[in-house]
Amino acid sequence: MTTDQSDDVVQRRLERARDRLSERGIDALVCFPSSNMGYLAGFEEEPMERHLFLFVTPETELFVAPEMYDDQLRDASPVTDIRTWSDGDDPVALVERVGDELGLSGGRLLVDDRMWALFTQDLRTAFPEASFGLASEVTEELRLRKDEAELEALREAAEISDTVSEEIRALGAEAIGMTENELAAEIEERLADAGGEGVSFETVVGSGPNGARPHHRSGDRTIEAGDPVVLDFGTRAGGYPGDQTRTVVFDGEPPAAFEEVHDAVLEAHNAAVEAVEPGVPAEEIDRVARDVLEERGYGDEFIHRTGHGVGLDVHEPPYITAGNDRELEPGMVFSVEPGVYLEGEFGVRIEDLVVVTEDGHERLNDSPRTWRPL
Repeated sequence: MTTDQSDDVVQRRLERARDRLSERGIDALVCFPSSNMGYLAGFEEEPMERHLFLFVTPETELFVAPEMYDDQLRDASPVTDIRTWSDGDDPVALVERVGDELGLSGGRLLVDDRMWALFTQDLRTAFPEASFGLASEVTEELRLRKDEAELEALREAAEISDTVSEEIRALGAEAIGMTENELAAEIEERLADAGGEGVSFETVVGSGPNGARPHHRSGDRTIEAGDPVVLDFGTRAGGYPGDQTRTVVFDGEPPAAFEEVHDAVLEAHNAAVEAVEPGVPAEEIDRVARDVLEERGYGDEFIHRTGHGVGLDVHEPPYITAGNDRELEPGMVFSVEPGVYLEGEFGVRIEDLVVVTEDGHERLNDSPRTWRPL
């Protein structure tokens, strides 16, 4: 699998990574199949038991890969130095030889934050004198501000999500009697029909009391008239994900407190989005949303952070949460998604993705935020 990035874009990213390694006195960055490998080499793959590494040093970069990947890597990535091993070979021995060649034996290595323990242990075996840290020491800053190609992909993914959001909302009374699982399948089918590349994450359809569980996915509960239904979904475009949430009552009268809660969440959402501009600490956006809900009497029912960064990973820095004093910068992309959850009754969450611009912000999502069907 490849990310939708040109060789020139990937080469510039590798150059920036090499410069940062040199500045920090780090001998190598070691990625395994992950979004970091996709970002730095233009190649993504699901991790599995075979050793597939991207080594980036201040001077060069190369792959250590199973022989079966040779053609794929040459087609997908501008990284041309590919050292292969065959089934039956010892891949750790090849890693040791590459390390000797690159002078890594006693160096400082940064490994993918989510690298499987199997592979980190083998790297420690290959380089027993080396010290180890996490790749995010370098990759977080590289990936934090999106370039225009990344933003265009994110806009496309958001547009598909908006289209499907409106289509699903328009089902109205037709959604009554469907199970959450059936509606989730309908959403995913429509995302694909609209040109999406799979789903960004497991689709959330939380009806009635299930909506009060922020990370409920979907189940066999039947959607009933008057149920508030939390709909949280997205698809990918050019390798980048969409992510939006709306809370809808498809038909019938909602619970007595619902309209007040939805209005409070929408006020918090809009206030937080309007606060986004360069130089504002990330935690300030969280505070703005939280203050609104506290004033409306729902502060204790807002039980998660206000947002998370979005890029090749659907959850990545910057995190919009108390304690994060990182100032917002143009090119950062994150969600704004306050919510209120009344246990045993219903939940309300409203989410858009937002880009920090030079003089403010851009909402990537523009589908209706009302709770009423179209």
